Amino acid sequence: MATVNVKIKKLNAEAKLPVYGSEQAAGADLYALTDHDIRIGPNETAIVHTGLAAEIPEGYVGLIYARSGLATKKGLAPANKVGVIDSDYRGEIRVALHNDSKYEQCVEPYDRVAQLVIAPYVTACFEEAEELDETCRGAGGFGSTGSK
Repeated sequence: MATVNVKIKKLNAEAKLPVYGSEQAAGADLYALTDHDIRIGPNETAIVHTGLAAEIPEGYVGLIYARSGLATKKGLAPANKVGVIDSDYRGEIRVALHNDSKYEQCVEPYDRVAQLVIAPYVTACFEEAEELDETCRGAGGFGSTGSK
């Protein structure tokens, strides 16, 4: 398994560093930094602070994903579905947590609220073209390859 060093700065002494839940976990848990319960009503979004900033190496991106248990049991997941932390961003990592459930949900101090995946990426060089190569699929989208 490849590793990459990512510097993490605590913006608040009480912040908790990301932690992997198991040896093979792809995502490291991010923890809520709050001194009070955060109540999120149905179909509402709250910004949850982590108190952390990161120096993600060039050529990598930080991706913030939902924690599966939080999403399935409480309906809480990132509002933008996948958050993107670019390698040149040095501000606080915050999670826009959206409540998709019918009930008010509560985030308590140090709750695990999302997971952070560090992944390599490539930068595309976009070039305008008059024509694109043909494929069997063509322009079919949104279910065009079948439902089963």
